[in-house]
Amino acid sequence: MNTIHQPNRGATMSMNHFDFPNITLLGESLNTIHVAAILNEIDWFVRVLDFRFTNYFSAEPSELEIDSIESPDLTTDRSHYAALVRDYNLTNDERLTILLAAMPHLRPNLLDVFFTKNAHFDRPFSEFGGATNKKHSGFIPTAQTLYFLLGKGAVENRYRVEQILNALHPLVMNDFVRLEQIEASEPFLSRALLTSEEFINYLFTGKQAGPETSEAFPAKRVTTHLQWQDLVVSNEVRDEIALIQQWIDSEHELMQCDVFRKHIKPGYRALFYGPPGTGKTLTACLVGKATNMEVYRVDLSLIVSKYIGETEKNLARLFDLAEKKKWILFFDEADALFGKRTQTSSSNDRYANQEVSYLLQRIEYFPGVIILASNLKENMDEAFTRRFQSSVYFPMPDAQQRLALWRQFFTGHFQASANLQLGQIAEKYELSGGSAINVFRYAVLRAISRQSNQIELEDIMKGLQKEYQKYGKTINR
Repeated sequence: MNTIHQPNRGATMSMNHFDFPNITLLGESLNTIHVAAILNEIDWFVRVLDFRFTNYFSAEPSELEIDSIESPDLTTDRSHYAALVRDYNLTNDERLTILLAAMPHLRPNLLDVFFTKNAHFDRPFSEFGGATNKKHSGFIPTAQTLYFLLGKGAVENRYRVEQILNALHPLVMNDFVRLEQIEASEPFLSRALLTSEEFINYLFTGKQAGPETSEAFPAKRVTTHLQWQDLVVSNEVRDEIALIQQWIDSEHELMQCDVFRKHIKPGYRALFYGPPGTGKTLTACLVGKATNMEVYRVDLSLIVSKYIGETEKNLARLFDLAEKKKWILFFDEADALFGKRTQTSSSNDRYANQEVSYLLQRIEYFPGVIILASNLKENMDEAFTRRFQSSVYFPMPDAQQRLALWRQFFTGHFQASANLQLGQIAEKYELSGGSAINVFRYAVLRAISRQSNQIELEDIMKGLQKEYQKYGKTINR
């Protein structure tokens, strides 16, 4: 680390000249105009940072401010970054905020200057801010760092930072930048200023991919190519699903009514329960598809982090993103985490229960749509589920519904042979839609091995036998 000598606060390093290497991202060859736009912004950021440090440590500081350093003109620039700046009419302060948050991803060495130590106290300068990370050895900027960069730490300029990092600001609303969650007792400016790898990828590729599943983001987007007519469920289930869609379509208008808003909380929570393979996940995907909302399935195995305190941060990130982006959150096999509470036998159990309690609280007050799925309603905590707006039972399909499923499978390339009576199969063998798909897949593979598109009765029977064996059952022919 550098040591700065007072009283003139010492010398600074010059950052005006850098050789920028060719940039590749995720193995993709990037268009020159997108790379050039980012490099020009980085060059401007370097000049601003150099000016701020030179002025800060100078015995005779200049009266000029960073506004005097001309930013790149993006008026006719055709890059993704320039389009974003124009679409949101971003100011120079907002552009510098994005750049500061992005530097640990793009050029972490540029922020090393913030490691400069105060010689009087043999510690970093408090006014520079900064956070640590378990794996990243470079400097992680905080809101305090932005405060220093934009307004040299002057109290009257704090408003500039608070405005940009407000939860309703477009940069935060769209998750271009975000502030890390902290304890309530910690100063606002000590929160780490972050951006995501997905946003960095977007700047170079223009592709808006969702976050990757990890402990830091315990969810994954789920989709389906199927349509409502492919879902085989009872009319009662369809009526319940129609109510969820009606809420999504009408919520904004309803919440404008003072009386309604006084008595009803925003958001909708539904429990889907029933045997595996009966259409719970497919229904959640179809609701999202019909309402133009992305559906993210929460991976409950990643919920409880091995790092104390990390789980609540990760969950807060997930729920904040879901709220901003209008996602539907889908918790599959929810009884694994939201089942009836048992007595805790260790400190780890108690801590896990604290994290689950936090998750339950976030679910209850989430102003969007949450769907929980469970095989057995009896396994769920009744005190929790009675606060849900609806509980939808997905039973095993009856013979008529099973016949509809089987007929769907034979409307394309693969055909049923003359000896395959689908009505008899549907009447005699009880199985869910998911299990029926497994049987059909197996039968298709047998037909392909014969270089045929005809599904024989024996193909289906062999598939049924294999599927029944999973559940410790045998078939009677």
